[in-house]
Amino acid sequence: MVMLAGIDLAWQSTRNPTAIAFGELESSVLELTTIKERIFSPQSVLAELQSVQSLQGIAIDGPLIINNATGQRACERSLSREYGSRHASCHASNFTLYPDADGVLISAELEQRGFKHLGPQREKWQLECYPHPAIIEIFQLPERLKYKKGRVAAKRQGQQRLAELLLDLTATGPIGLCIPDHVHHFFDPKHIASLRGSALKHNEDVLDAVVCLYIAALYQSNHLQKIFGDIEHGYVVVPDCAI
Repeated sequence: MVMLAGIDLAWQSTRNPTAIAFGELESSVLELTTIKERIFSPQSVLAELQSVQSLQGIAIDGPLIINNATGQRACERSLSREYGSRHASCHASNFTLYPDADGVLISAELEQRGFKHLGPQREKWQLECYPHPAIIEIFQLPERLKYKKGRVAAKRQGQQRLAELLLDLTATGPIGLCIPDHVHHFFDPKHIASLRGSALKHNEDVLDAVVCLYIAALYQSNHLQKIFGDIEHGYVVVPDCAI
């Protein structure tokens, strides 16, 4: 049994909330064990990670390595060339926009704690991921699943579709996803339909964190990955698998 975490990291986490999904991977089944939501500040994120014993791997949606002063990182340009036509391009990460990026601070501290970038699965590791292209690849979608922008009804519908896809992984995924009753409401279409405003956004954060957790499970299980960029200048991992 291996303990993993997936983090939907707010790029400015002192003002916006972060969500973390923790899970146990045993053989080819990932059990979602705990959801931590509405976490503020890098220190609080690190404290939540520190509280989980024997944590092996962490997949983070957020820039972990930034060395460029302006524009996009090379990995972001490369990923956007492959997925731009499917509406899953990257945002820009640079020193000018994010002079003290929370992801960089968290990642550096994790390195001090022994979590190596793209480290071997038998050791502690961390990686940067991006849910949009990951969702495209895992579920073999023609383009980005639209659940983040637009009118409230459209965002609800998009979240309901993402929740449905995640629930389907129980039976159809390369790794089975077990979702216990105490967190099932995040995936309930009726519950999602009742949400609006910040509550709808928090549910989105949780679903993104679960996607990151699933990416972590695929990496830990040595499934094929596309790696855009490198550890020196920044990278993004995208699963290369079809269900």
